[in-house]
Amino acid sequence: MAAALATQAHAQTKQYGPGVTDTEIKIGQTMPFSGPASAYSQLSRAEQAYFKSLNDKGGINGRKVVLIALDDGYSPPKSLEATRRLVESEEVAAIFGTLGTANNLASRAYLNKAKVPQLFVAGGSQAFNDPARFPWTMGWQPTLHREGVFYGREVARRSPAAKVGVLYQNDDFGKELLAGLKEGLGPDADQRIVSAQSFQATDPTVDSQIVLLKDAGADTLFLFTYAKQAAQAIRKTHEMGWRPTTYLTLGSAYIGSTFKPAGLEASKGILTGGFIKEATDPRWADDPDVKAWFQWMKEYMPGADLTDTLNIVGYAYAKTMEQVLRQCGDDLTRENILKQAANLKDVRIGVLIPGSIINTSPTDYNVVEYIKLQRFNGTSWDEVE
Repeated sequence: MAAALATQAHAQTKQYGPGVTDTEIKIGQTMPFSGPASAYSQLSRAEQAYFKSLNDKGGINGRKVVLIALDDGYSPPKSLEATRRLVESEEVAAIFGTLGTANNLASRAYLNKAKVPQLFVAGGSQAFNDPARFPWTMGWQPTLHREGVFYGREVARRSPAAKVGVLYQNDDFGKELLAGLKEGLGPDADQRIVSAQSFQATDPTVDSQIVLLKDAGADTLFLFTYAKQAAQAIRKTHEMGWRPTTYLTLGSAYIGSTFKPAGLEASKGILTGGFIKEATDPRWADDPDVKAWFQWMKEYMPGADLTDTLNIVGYAYAKTMEQVLRQCGDDLTRENILKQAANLKDVRIGVLIPGSIINTSPTDYNVVEYIKLQRFNGTSWDEVE
């Protein structure tokens, strides 16, 4: 009788919201499995593989995590439509890891009105750290504005006479990086930037913009682009024999999806703000967390490109989501999922670079904040002091 009463009491403490049962936690995302940003859909494949590996070990408190991923073609209207389907038809507990600043902004008002957690957005806009106005939306990676400020200060410190050229995607993603860069460069930023050229995500090439930036006399180039356009820009500068000091936004600084298509030789010397361990970098060869990742890749993503950093980034995203769900215990309402995401304390995700510790609060939704300047040497990254 005592055992029965204890079991009954335990059952009564369980609180479930949509998408949760005794055996399952259902979450959803939209991803560009087609369209101009399709290379980034590898994030979703890594996340799904991670949750499969987690489920094979019993899941979270006996519940399997089911990630439903729908194609949005990197189109904000399609992303909103697919998000509505995930919430209203699939009844997911939360939206997790959807890619793209514009796509997430398109769904933000809807999800906040519906009180559905929009967690660990795969986009760096500062708009995803606004708990006062949009408490149900939270980013994950270092914010675009913070990253831009970081680069501006590095250039101001290292090359005070630099003539800066900028290639940026003509949307919130590119504009926020550009605004941060200007802030970091200081009050004379407009004089130091000799040319800023924009492009649309659907443009076939950025060759003409690269020519204009070279002709403007830039000796320091910023590429605020996604992987496809970054590869085009790097390849074009190399073909032209132009060798500016080049900074690439961290969201595209991947060997597999950017540098290999651009050419490893052409990519030598590229600078970026690193926040995650590049698994194939020799300096992490004996790192226990990277070794564990390699073993995981062998078992759950056989044949996947080990040099594609999106695989280890997706792994880190999924580990962060796992932490939130574990903290929830048996209270898996949408309200508590959000509460736990906003109360991460001294969380260490081992594949993030040393020094990176995750802390969030109800008034500060910045998740990953720590970045360091690094340079690509043709095969791996070197820290720049």
